[in-house]
Amino acid sequence: MENKLIIWDFDGVIADSEHLWIRNWQDLLNEKFGLNWDFETAVKYLGGISPQTKIENLKKLGILINDDFLTEIKKRDWEIIHTDFKAIEGVENILKNTNKKYCLATGGNRDKTLEKLKALDFKKYFPDEEIFTAEQVKKGKPAPDLFLYAAEKNGFKPKNCIVVEDSLPGLTAGLAAGMTTAAFIGSQMTDNQSYEQKVRKLGVDNIFRNMKKLESWLNNE
Repeated sequence: MENKLIIWDFDGVIADSEHLWIRNWQDLLNEKFGLNWDFETAVKYLGGISPQTKIENLKKLGILINDDFLTEIKKRDWEIIHTDFKAIEGVENILKNTNKKYCLATGGNRDKTLEKLKALDFKKYFPDEEIFTAEQVKKGKPAPDLFLYAAEKNGFKPKNCIVVEDSLPGLTAGLAAGMTTAAFIGSQMTDNQSYEQKVRKLGVDNIFRNMKKLESWLNNE
């Protein structure tokens, strides 16, 4: 059996947190620009992508984000990280016990990613050289660049990489990279039949609602 590299996403996979960041953007956009967006609209334009891609999407809509806005978003995000922030049940068991090499490749910025890992006491599982973030590539998810970069830095071919993702842009990126792609849909945003259908429509067949089943599958890949 060939060695495999597991490439973990963070939000929605390591922690059930994607909805928290989207909600912060939604609330602040509504406050600053009077948009009256609901959560579904915020997900459409902001879900599963890097801050820079969020900014680009909003610019196309005529919404220009400045430094003051980003400073306030960071303040609100940090408040969540330091109050009610928990890992998804069962994920630490995989990180502790898997015999496969793994790394983290997230659309989040590096400073925020490090803060999240610190809050969970997960930095011990992801040394600096195994943390890959959106700032390191020109195009974020759904482009495959970040996953391909992580694989290259670890000396693995795409065919020997396993991407664990939750978002549609992230899953699209994993497939585009030519990697085995697994969808974890056990978070608040993804644990429903409608979302599973969207995942299957992308062409993802490895779908898991709990970490025990994901762990069993990973051990046999």
